[in-house]
Amino acid sequence: MTPRHNPEVWPVVHDERLALLRDLENLSAKQWETQSLCPGWDVHDVLAHLTDSAKTTRWGFIRRMVLAGFDFDKDNAVGIATQRCVDPAQTLAGFRDVLGRTSTPPAAPATRLVEAFVHGEDIRRPLGMRGDYPASPVAKALAYQLRTSVKMGGGKERAAGYTLVATDTTFGHGAGQEVHGKAIALLLAVSGRPVAPDELTGPGAEAFVERTRG
Repeated sequence: MTPRHNPEVWPVVHDERLALLRDLENLSAKQWETQSLCPGWDVHDVLAHLTDSAKTTRWGFIRRMVLAGFDFDKDNAVGIATQRCVDPAQTLAGFRDVLGRTSTPPAAPATRLVEAFVHGEDIRRPLGMRGDYPASPVAKALAYQLRTSVKMGGGKERAAGYTLVATDTTFGHGAGQEVHGKAIALLLAVSGRPVAPDELTGPGAEAFVERTRG
């Protein structure tokens, strides 16, 4: 089954896009400038990136990477510049236009879940918001990140030596000191995002959080 037609992924992604749209509809101009959890990107940038990603096709991605010299950061910067408008309301309107799209780069279906959940929190957490994420799909995104190296955008190395246990769904991974937390907190941590100390517990939690911040 191709990522474009995966019935387990796209309904969740579409729901997450709509939820994010609703959360951002009443932001002030100052809030749009808030630094996100992505270094160097503000909230406005992350939304533009999500719009760009939603429009990216498999062949379009390959073409763009060639033009960018296979530099992911350069390609992302071009995509943000293309989709970010001077007025954030127009950028939000562009995001609204892609809510139901199933375009995707040539990547595993789970990457669409990773993007929706992690970038959703990249935006929400600095704004003092929290998303209400479905635990089972979040666990699927987490499992993907744990199979994928850091250099490819995953978190395999960050989790090495720990047993990660989700407290809100059936999920366990690894060997070593246990770290317990909601699936979304574990996903953020292995994806290199900061989490609050009280979000993760267990004998390995403190050292794990320190590692993921490095």
